[in-house]
Amino acid sequence: MSSFDLSGKVAVVTGANTGIGQGIAVALAEAGADIAAVGRSRAEDTATKVRALGRKCELIDADLSSIAPVEGIVSHVVDSLGSLDILVNNAGIIRREDSLDFTEADWDAVMDTNLKVLFFLCQAAARHMVGWSNQSGRRGKIINIASMLSFQGGIRVPSYTASKSGVAGLTKLLANEWAPRGINVNAIAPGYIATNNTAALQDDEDRNRQILERIPEGRWGDPQDIGGAAVFLSSNAADYVQGHILAVDGGWLAR
Repeated sequence: MSSFDLSGKVAVVTGANTGIGQGIAVALAEAGADIAAVGRSRAEDTATKVRALGRKCELIDADLSSIAPVEGIVSHVVDSLGSLDILVNNAGIIRREDSLDFTEADWDAVMDTNLKVLFFLCQAAARHMVGWSNQSGRRGKIINIASMLSFQGGIRVPSYTASKSGVAGLTKLLANEWAPRGINVNAIAPGYIATNNTAALQDDEDRNRQILERIPEGRWGDPQDIGGAAVFLSSNAADYVQGHILAVDGGWLAR
């Protein structure tokens, strides 16, 4: 059996309806995992792609702006798919405004979704995972989606930068605590990925040129690029990887 084989695993992916979340969900399914797609928008297209691969896909409606649905998500996944082996915290939001004018409402909205809910989903999933971890080498895998702004400051996105910097730090803390419990906690920091969320940047001729000039790879990333990293971190091949923030950025940070 390949070290990258996820057959028999169940993966929860939040924000899996489009873009990076969909790319991750489909890649995990290609590797053999069944998928629970969680989010406010139903991931029907993702479910079609996953089921076409012969894998199960459970759609779970949940507003991840608060922790209210967290416990129900985990119980729903376990009841419907039999387990929860992999959690990918992909759902996130952003608010843009000069820091002099940034509002408390925009600060709280981003921090709640990107950091608070992420932590409590990690906690709920880990409580399930520690019940069976280290049995016959079985391990839980948690993957948080960080950002280039986990490393850099950016401009006009103070709460987003704070939240993604927090995701990086929290990932390391949880790895420190849960590695002895048989759970791997890591993060992926995507670079510039061609999705609906970045369409305006891609369409802006000057900004698009500036971005491509900075990327050694010379192209925008594809959601499948993030999917491959997620398969690795979800698999037995990454059993000795803990607390790592994996930049998938075409060399952006190296430049």
